[in-house]
Amino acid sequence: MKKFFIFVLLVLSITAGLFAQEYKQIADGIEYAEMLRGTEKEPVRLNLLRLDLTKVRLDVVHALDAAVGLEKTSSIAGRHGALAAINAGFFKMTGLYNGDGAGLLKIDNTVYSESFAGRIALMIANKADRTEVFIEKANAGYSVKVNNKTYELGVNRQREENDLVLFTPQFHRTTLTNPKGTEIIIRKNRVRQILAGQGSSEIPSDGYVISASGTRRDELLAGLKPGIKVEISVQHSSPVNAIPGTTFNQVEDIVSGVPQLIKNGQIEISWEQEKSSKAFVETKHPRTAVAKLKDGKFLMVTIDGRQPEHSIGINLNDLATLLLELGAIDAMNLDGGGSTTMFLSGKVVNKPSDKEGERSVSDAILVFPRKGRR
Repeated sequence: MKKFFIFVLLVLSITAGLFAQEYKQIADGIEYAEMLRGTEKEPVRLNLLRLDLTKVRLDVVHALDAAVGLEKTSSIAGRHGALAAINAGFFKMTGLYNGDGAGLLKIDNTVYSESFAGRIALMIANKADRTEVFIEKANAGYSVKVNNKTYELGVNRQREENDLVLFTPQFHRTTLTNPKGTEIIIRKNRVRQILAGQGSSEIPSDGYVISASGTRRDELLAGLKPGIKVEISVQHSSPVNAIPGTTFNQVEDIVSGVPQLIKNGQIEISWEQEKSSKAFVETKHPRTAVAKLKDGKFLMVTIDGRQPEHSIGINLNDLATLLLELGAIDAMNLDGGGSTTMFLSGKVVNKPSDKEGERSVSDAILVFPRKGRR
């Protein structure tokens, strides 16, 4: 019995040492830790950034500072002089529109892409003395009002059949569309030109282009002519009434992920509501996640995967459990897989899973010192 007791203590001691994490202060308001979970044969390696939002601020930045295009997280962070960063939202990876956000993306109070399925989103409000974050589900996108009739618009994405898409100056120099639609040039809230059978129209710096096709084009053109006034506005709501309009309006940056992991201190993985898949939740992958902690701090996490000798990855049920152990009260999953990257003090500190190394992504969450930054 005595030998068994000693053996148990030894195992517990080894386990505690293996699973424990010690945060090191990297800069004022930024603490960093590495964690090893799992077993010797199936290790799970994590990198953690714990942030005091009274001492640092957060910003979402798109690759190449545009609405399309790809760039490595380390490059986005380096160009902007960030102290730390993680990759953020899901995105399209092929064609002319690669890097286009695959969900709600709002940067500096401008909506870059519309939401999908009311998915979970990180919302950031940088105030004078602190940064506030909200993790909520939300729907948002643009609409246009013509002759008292309102039409919903896609935003800065490929135009499909029977579609209306708004292209803003943040998107690109032109719309990159094919000539099978009609392009409506709007400046100072008035229709300036209607270009039928023309694609890739130039986007005015003081206006927009609406690209229309099929039945939706016919419907919109019935009320349009050059010189007519139109009203472009952002429509936003929540499928579960979780985000009041005042919250959407007070945050300057929003990036969506999928799915929610923790809500009000309880595991709540809402993959079905957010139109994800059971396989995505249950399969072990590299992951990137964020969480609000009980003590008011903000946690950014990467988990390496797809590398058996280094780290096998984690499923979302286990990730939610781990975040709960770390003190999360609200948490969400961001883009993972080969995109999972953490940048800190001038270098990538995790081990991305792609054979080529760090992957180019669409956007990143950057961390800056609050002092001296507006």
